[in-house]
Amino acid sequence: MGKRDDLIEQYANDLKNKCGMDPDMDLLTKVTIGCGPSIYDADASTVASSQPSKLETVKNNFLIKKLGLPDGPELMEAIGSVVDIYGSSERNKYRAVVYYMLTKHFGKEAIYG
Repeated sequence: MGKRDDLIEQYANDLKNKCGMDPDMDLLTKVTIGCGPSIYDADASTVASSQPSKLETVKNNFLIKKLGLPDGPELMEAIGSVVDIYGSSERNKYRAVVYYMLTKHFGKEAIYG
């Protein structure tokens, strides 16, 4: 297995053990690939949920640009919900896991079809 496969396995474990979800491995793999090289960078691979500017970046670059959602208060509410599910005390919130949960939350799996 390659490094990406190891990371996908780690993300799947987070979804199962920290978020209480049974991951769709095909979708998780596609979301992870969609994150590009950021998954290999210690800083870029995680979302700093305590920094509002980082959450704005998730909203603008992922929810609006990638998923094509219109801007509105429900976007930040969804991000907050995902952070709560992941656990606000959880230090490492992996970007691929957050993006996966947001994709599922908004029913946008078809974008990765």
